Amino acid sequence: MAVFERTMGTRRILSFPGPKLNLRMHPMKSKYELPTKICPVCRLPFSWRKKWKRDWANVVYCSKRCASNK
Repeated sequence: MAVFERTMGTRRILSFPGPKLNLRMHPMKSKYELPTKICPVCRLPFSWRKKWKRDWANVVYCSKRCASNK
């Protein structure tokens, strides 16, 4: 909850508790900018996930379910 100061009918935020934002952080990519592949089983596109970061070249199926239904 923010702390406000009342001044002649207007409010001004004095402080806002919570994490401070680092403006120099690396900007995140949009979901639309991530690489995609087509699953050969369900024929639907799937996009890159962080857990596939090191192994994206070997990822073939979108899920364990599709991998078991080859």
